[in-house]
Amino acid sequence: MRVAGGWAEVMLLVRRCWGPRLTGRRPCCSCRSPAPLGGSSGGKDSQGSRVREKPPWRVLFLGTDHFARETLRALHAARDDKEEKLIERLEVVTVPSPSPKGLPVKQYAEQSQLPVYEWPDVGSGEYDVGVVASFGRLLSEALILKFPYGVLNVHPSCLPRWRGPAPIVHTVLHGDTITGVTIMQVRPKRFDIGPILKQETIPVPSKSTSKELEAVLSRLGANMLISVLKSLPESLNKGRPQPAEGVTYAPKVSADTSCVKWEEQTSEQVLRLHLAIGDIVPLQTLWLENTIKLLDLVEVNNSIIADPKLKGHTVTPGSVVYHRQSQMLLVHCKDGWIGVRSVMLKKTLTATDFYNGYLHAWYQKNPHAHPSQCRFQTLRLPMKLHQKQVVAMQQCIK
Repeated sequence: MRVAGGWAEVMLLVRRCWGPRLTGRRPCCSCRSPAPLGGSSGGKDSQGSRVREKPPWRVLFLGTDHFARETLRALHAARDDKEEKLIERLEVVTVPSPSPKGLPVKQYAEQSQLPVYEWPDVGSGEYDVGVVASFGRLLSEALILKFPYGVLNVHPSCLPRWRGPAPIVHTVLHGDTITGVTIMQVRPKRFDIGPILKQETIPVPSKSTSKELEAVLSRLGANMLISVLKSLPESLNKGRPQPAEGVTYAPKVSADTSCVKWEEQTSEQVLRLHLAIGDIVPLQTLWLENTIKLLDLVEVNNSIIADPKLKGHTVTPGSVVYHRQSQMLLVHCKDGWIGVRSVMLKKTLTATDFYNGYLHAWYQKNPHAHPSQCRFQTLRLPMKLHQKQVVAMQQCIK
């Protein structure tokens, strides 16, 4: 919804109601205004400064991970570009991290000597526009209204597809062939519902991991954001609502997701799962009451599947066979085989090492055992371990 009349007068009224230092607390008066969609008309803010109609902008950036760091890097380069004069001031907000080094955004901000705050502290400066990327926190209406031009979000999907904190993971997990980046305007109370200011699509490279796709989309998103900032008032005025059709959600991935369900998942689904989360947490399975991590999974080609030695085996989901010619473990899924080149059982082992040290040795000790006794089985995580790992994974994914 666009606000009719003089935008600067509206913002002045809003700031009188909310006060010069806006936080996430509820206001003490009943006066409210919708978060801005368009630019200013040249009025004054609460401290008597004119609301800017054109660059250079004062920017507050909020982000956490590697995707967000690329956006911050582009903003920092724009601030240092004295000829372009796009950004005058740049400050940073990130979230607490269990790592002493902090998250990638904090590391970059400190290395670049940028002012950095830890959420919920957002500083006390005056800004023109906020920018978020992979921040994972809902922004209050009060905070959004701190910025005359609102808050922009760099989101790595073609909204409304994959709203939520893990869009890249779900893009790979579901085998999407097209993805992209959306620059949208943030709205309070719900994630990723605001109007679209700019959207670009790219094909998803075949067999790309989430980490590889993240690198491509982070560069695209950073360039798109700079383009929007160069014509910010016009971009805001041309914003369009997200379509009501095609809405999907990308929730955080739980630790249980890494446990391969051999009876339920096809070989294609297991490979996509590996490509989607393998860089975050390896896939896991159970073998003779031992937890095994599957480190390197590959598609099995037709020449291997046609091997007469392979066809001679009685197979059920989870059946594991060592294929000497390709030096791979072959594991049977719901519909076919997946290849495993290395695993972790106490230490990292190649498929050949695992066969020589464990698989072959078991068959020698149990020559009359049915092969189903030696198969991979679905790992069921204890609830406490499940919850503990979810926290660690969410730190990586968001």
